[in-house]
Amino acid sequence: MQKRNFILLIIVLVITTISILVFLSFRKGTTPAEDTTPGTNFFSQFNPFGTKPVPPAVTPPVDVSGYVPPVGTEASTAKLMKVSSMPIAGFAVFLKERLKEVPVITSTPEATGTTTTTPVVTKTTKPTPPPTEFMPALRYVDRVTGNIYQTFADKIEERKFSTTIIPKVYEAYFGNRGESVVMRYLKTDDKTIETFVGTLPKELLGGDNTGDNEVKGSFLPNNVRDISLSPDTLKIFYLFDNGNDLGDSIIGTTLNFSNNKKVQIFNSPFTEWLSQWGSSNTITLTTKPSARALGYMYMFDSAGKNLGKVLGGINGLTTLAAPSGKLVLYGDNNLSLSIYHTDTRNSDILVIKTLPEKCVWGRVSDVVYCAVPKSITAGEYPDTWYQGEMFFNDQIWKIDIKTGNATLVVDPAEAIGGEDVDGIKLALDEGGNYLFFVNKKDSFLWKLGLK
Repeated sequence: MQKRNFILLIIVLVITTISILVFLSFRKGTTPAEDTTPGTNFFSQFNPFGTKPVPPAVTPPVDVSGYVPPVGTEASTAKLMKVSSMPIAGFAVFLKERLKEVPVITSTPEATGTTTTTPVVTKTTKPTPPPTEFMPALRYVDRVTGNIYQTFADKIEERKFSTTIIPKVYEAYFGNRGESVVMRYLKTDDKTIETFVGTLPKELLGGDNTGDNEVKGSFLPNNVRDISLSPDTLKIFYLFDNGNDLGDSIIGTTLNFSNNKKVQIFNSPFTEWLSQWGSSNTITLTTKPSARALGYMYMFDSAGKNLGKVLGGINGLTTLAAPSGKLVLYGDNNLSLSIYHTDTRNSDILVIKTLPEKCVWGRVSDVVYCAVPKSITAGEYPDTWYQGEMFFNDQIWKIDIKTGNATLVVDPAEAIGGEDVDGIKLALDEGGNYLFFVNKKDSFLWKLGLK
């Protein structure tokens, strides 16, 4: 009996074990896969232990706010462009009024289901004048014909302004805020230097300029040696020969464009001078430079008084006075540049090498923009450059006068559609938004946007 019970117990244990194994095997094969989709249970969103789906990877946006493109890329050179379509003798930048472009806003009436009645206006009102704006404009003289062309600086649309023919103009200046012009050329018969001063007709705002304007004026004395324009462009200072029985001498005279009044303020037996009307009340005279000759610079007021020496004993001296009247940019026969302080009589050497006449001062005398040669070959400077025996390939640099730091603005040769330039006659507009210069190699006018 006991043996029989023992066998039954073993059978029951075997059956129970097999049942458990079958149950576990069945359960493992039917377990559903984990749900990877977001649930809709409100409370599951706050379950810190629940399994949440992993969102797809997202590439963050690139921060370009501090990126400075290298010189030669499109971002830094698209602002450089040629302005004139012909060689020019000279140019001027001034503020000119024009009609302001106002965008036309059109609206579509909404269907409201109601009838509207147009109100009747019984009071007569004056028409509102169209809005205008003052923008930098350019005027320049065709070197071949003497015709004057003009355009706005922000929208280069070259238009002929005058048809008066003055062949082979070598130099041209614009005064009286672009309404007067001075043209210099050689008479073909006896090589006499002729200087013509003309008045330009006023333009009608919004009128269509046909370009048939005639320039009328008069001539200055023969053989004017040098001309400089006052900072407000309302006057010029010019030097001319005064040959007489007592010998040659040079006379300095101011001319007021508005009333044609002339006043003699300078006289010297030495005839080789270069003048500059740097500040409103100061005119400078520098001896014509040569690498083998010592140069000197003098300064006096616009009334012709208080003549005094500023710099001297420098080979190849060339100068450029600042608008403030307290600083002078000067160079030597090594093309080294320095800043002379007229109040302290100290000089600061700059890190770039070029000629002062390839530079322009900022309006408040805090910066200088210069056309700087990328390489300088051995030679006697500035003689070889003046005589056209060699040309430079320039870059445009900006020099901070306070810190002395120099910053490369652009390399014209690397600009889109650019070319090698030898920059001269640099000028800034009143707002400092544009830098203009002439390429000495072909006398074409260029524009560089600064802001």
